[in-house]
Amino acid sequence: MPLSYKRSVRVGELIQQTVSEVVRERGDLKSGLVTIMGVKLTDDLLNCRIYYSVFGSQEDKNKAQSVLKKNTKEIRHQLAMRLNLRRTPEIVFVYDDANENAARVFDLLKKIEEEK
Repeated sequence: MPLSYKRSVRVGELIQQTVSEVVRERGDLKSGLVTIMGVKLTDDLLNCRIYYSVFGSQEDKNKAQSVLKKNTKEIRHQLAMRLNLRRTPEIVFVYDDANENAARVFDLLKKIEEEK
């Protein structure tokens, strides 16, 4: 018997792929590498938190944040054009610093190992 997934999870994965394509196509985000890390979608499919990460300097991160915030409506419009949903969810971009935290933890562990 196949596993059943919640509709919000399936639609969230589709939104993640589509937003990744839209962000990749944008010309004003070329300075830093912007990666869409994940999507949290409410069960009613009306609100969406898109988690992103930026590989680059702090300036690149600030620029990516301002560009994404400024172009949220355009990205939502592109999402509506590419997906066949009854209602396109409201989008909020959230910076995901999990990779940076993991790198710090590994550095600390390495430093502890060297001290032994």
